[in-house]
Amino acid sequence: MASHSTADSTEQPFFQDEPAGPIRRTEIPGPQSKKAIAHLDKVFETRSLNMMANYQNSFGNYIADLDGNVLLDVYAQIASIPVGYSNPNLLLAATSPEMASALINRPALGNFPQHDWAEILETGILRVAPKGLNQVFTAQAGSDANELAYKAAFMWKRGQERGGPNVDFTQEEISSAMNNQSPGAPNMSILSFRSGFHGRLFASLSTTRSKPIHKLDIPAFDWPQASFPMLKYPLDQHVEENAREEQRCLDETEKLLTTFHSPPAAIIVEPIQSEGGDNHATPAFFKGLRALTRKHNVLMIVDEVQTGVGATGKFWAHEHWNMEDPPDMVTFSKKAQTAGYYFGNPELRPNKPYRQFNTWMGDPARAILFRAIINEIERLNLVQSTAETGDYLYKRLEKLGEKYPGEIQNLRGKGQGTFIAWDSPRRDEVLKKAKGEGINVGGSGERAVRLRPMLIFQKKHADIFVDAMEKVFKT
Repeated sequence: MASHSTADSTEQPFFQDEPAGPIRRTEIPGPQSKKAIAHLDKVFETRSLNMMANYQNSFGNYIADLDGNVLLDVYAQIASIPVGYSNPNLLLAATSPEMASALINRPALGNFPQHDWAEILETGILRVAPKGLNQVFTAQAGSDANELAYKAAFMWKRGQERGGPNVDFTQEEISSAMNNQSPGAPNMSILSFRSGFHGRLFASLSTTRSKPIHKLDIPAFDWPQASFPMLKYPLDQHVEENAREEQRCLDETEKLLTTFHSPPAAIIVEPIQSEGGDNHATPAFFKGLRALTRKHNVLMIVDEVQTGVGATGKFWAHEHWNMEDPPDMVTFSKKAQTAGYYFGNPELRPNKPYRQFNTWMGDPARAILFRAIINEIERLNLVQSTAETGDYLYKRLEKLGEKYPGEIQNLRGKGQGTFIAWDSPRRDEVLKKAKGEGINVGGSGERAVRLRPMLIFQKKHADIFVDAMEKVFKT
C-alpha cells in the first residue's frame, strides 16, 4: 500500500530489510491465521488475542501474519520491542557463545552467579542507570520488579523504625511474622495513584487502578490511592487551571501520607500513566511529589516499565523533570527485555541475606540482550532520533486533528518523543479499521489511542501512519 511521504527524502533507513509499506492480502485474521488460532485455543488462552503473528517474516517496524499481511506496527508488543523485529545485531548477540552458555547453564544468581555477572551488568544495565542510582536488583518482569521494589521499601522503613539497618530482629518480630501478624508483618502500605498500572501480581495489583477487569475476584491489600492530575488540553491554554489540579492532587497525596491507617513506606508513580489512558502531568507535579516524600520520610519509586529506554525522547522519562534529587528507585522492563529496579542508597540493600531473593534473581541471557539493545540504541543515536521523529509526528497529528476535530481529541505527548496519544469517541472502531489500512495500533484506558512505536520508527513511517489514519477517519 503506497503512501505519499512528506518526510525528508534524504532520511537513511535504520533497517534495510523492512518492507516499503504495509501489505494487505486478506482480511485480518485471514484463513491461515484462523486455523492457527483455533489450534492454539485448544491449549492456550486466546480471548485477548490481537493478531496471530509470524515473527520469522516480521522485519523492522513491520509485523507479519500467516496470510501474507504485513502491518506497520506502532504498538510493538505493548511498547516492548525497541530496535525492530529480526534485528541482525540482536541476532548476533543471541547466537553468541556467551548467550548460549547463559541459556543452557542458567545460574541461580543469588547462590551461583556466573564469573562475569558484574561485567555484564556494568557494560549493560548499569551503563544506562538513571542519574544517582548506581546499583540494580534484576528481576523477571515489570510486575516482579515493582513487587521487589515494594519489599525493599518496607524493609528500609522497618529498619529505620527499628533504629538502623544493623539492629537485629526481636524474637517477637520473628515469631509474629510466621503468623502474618504485627510487628513481624507490619501495618504498612504503598501509595499509588488513580488510573495507574503497576502489574498483576498480588502487591503490584493492589497498586494497579486502571481497569476493574485487572482486579476482580483477587484479594487485595487495603492501600491508599491519590488522585492523578487530569489535565486539560491544549496545555498552553489551561496553565492556571492545570496548576490548580496538580496542587489538588499533591494536597490529597500529603493528606494520605500523614493520615492513612496503614502508613505508606513509599509512593509509586508512572511518568505517564500508560494503561490507564495515557495521562500526563507536568514536571512541577513530580517535583512536588519528591518534596513530599522527603518531607514525610517515605521513598519515591518511579515505574518506568513502559516509559523507559528512549520512547519519550529521553532514555528515562523522568529525565524530563530535571530533578536535582533523583527518585529512590526506578523500575524497568519491556524495551529493556529484562527487568529490575535501580537504586543508589546502600540502606536499600536488606540487612541480611535471603531477604530479597529468589532462585533466578533475573536472567543473564536477558541482560546480555539488553546490552546489545543499548549498543544498537547508541550506534544509531535512537533516543535523539525518537525525539525528532516524535516532534514531526506530533505536528502532523496536530494538523490532522484540525481537519478532523471529532476524531482526535486531547492530543497529548508534545515533546515526549513518540509517546503520543489522543482520545477517540469511537476508539475500538478506529483500532479495528486501522488494521484494514495496514496499521497495528493499540489503545489505553477507555477512549485513548496510544502510539508505542519502536525506536527505529522514522519520519517516513510517521507519514505512512498519519496518511492511513486519515483514511480511517474518512470512513
